[in-house]
Amino acid sequence: MTTERWTSATVYPDMWTDPDDDPRQALAKPVGEKETYWNYLKQYRITLEMKCEGLDAEQLARRSVPPSTMSLLGLVRHLAHVEQSWFRRILQGQADTPRLFGKSKEHPDADFDGVVADPAVVEEAWATWRREVAAADQWLAALPEADLGRTVLRGTDEIPIRDILVHLIEEYARHVGHADLLRECLDGRVGQ
Repeated sequence: MTTERWTSATVYPDMWTDPDDDPRQALAKPVGEKETYWNYLKQYRITLEMKCEGLDAEQLARRSVPPSTMSLLGLVRHLAHVEQSWFRRILQGQADTPRLFGKSKEHPDADFDGVVADPAVVEEAWATWRREVAAADQWLAALPEADLGRTVLRGTDEIPIRDILVHLIEEYARHVGHADLLRECLDGRVGQ
């Protein structure tokens, strides 16, 4: 990530943007259940980008605390995988879509383990994440709100679409919390 969209806070200098300029505020007044879920998901996606803003490949790839393999770049790769797994493989029934980053039952942490401090790896991770987010948003845009209660199969379980969307929000919320701590360890930036 090379742009620096969120580095101009003047009210609270340790934050990414002033409260009135926070891009997530535009999503604060959703209309309807689907838009509510989607807006929370969008807010967490923006927060992930904010937490990674302005860092180089080495900083993004830096591991947290041994033996953990968690890093900001690993989180980007993991969340790209999460978007693909739920939106493409489960919700759209594309179960044969190859999993991202070599992730498999034999290598469940490949998205984190494959992180290296290489700008090309960083660029690939962001491009993959953005591609999966765009595909997810395209699918969500076409989803009638009345279909939120419709179920889809995951293995032998039938899961309502609304439950999957809530799970995705939960997944992002948890990992954005990790990103808070990882970023603070890197350069002390907190908040938002």
